Amino acid sequence: MSVVVLISGRGSNMEALLRAKIPVAAVISNVAGAGGLAIASRHGIPTLVVKHGDFATREAFEDALVHEIDRFAPSLVAHAGFMRITTARYVDHYAGRAMNIHPSLLPSFTGLHTHERALAAGVKVHGCTVHFVTAELDAGPIFLQAAVPVLAHDTVDALAARVLRQEHVVYPRAVRWFLDGKLSIQNGRVHVKGNDAQLAYSDTP
Repeated sequence: MSVVVLISGRGSNMEALLRAKIPVAAVISNVAGAGGLAIASRHGIPTLVVKHGDFATREAFEDALVHEIDRFAPSLVAHAGFMRITTARYVDHYAGRAMNIHPSLLPSFTGLHTHERALAAGVKVHGCTVHFVTAELDAGPIFLQAAVPVLAHDTVDALAARVLRQEHVVYPRAVRWFLDGKLSIQNGRVHVKGNDAQLAYSDTP
């Protein structure tokens, strides 16, 4: 059982997986020079770059990406700050074995700039969500969520940092559940075998 991690930037969630001893077979980025590549290399993890800008179409990029992923025959593909919207063909190829972490309590605030939008909306609770990747953006069945309070004096950076700390807790937990065969989907909802909670809550700044 192994995982291929896809990144586009600093790779902090990827690093959280490595620190949790998740068996990562490779880290692939669509951005040359992404900070997470150096982190993975320091951990002895193979790294590759498949630059989306090198391909004329999204489909050609994904064909190359899938070819590289499948060389490692992973049980799971973990999107960890991978800033590309995938096509239905990609989703079908990895149906039930690709997951993503998103910095909001889905279904609220899909897409980008989630922390800014949460503050603008005046919500009192914000957080992050681990979900299966589907053809609809940020709409796959939810594995696990973590909630944090939104404080009166919060800035975007302060709120983002608080959410990120929870991302580093719940993403390794969700990946481990998957690898341990503890997840099942019934009527579009993810269930966890045993008594493991699917909500983490932090009430401290």
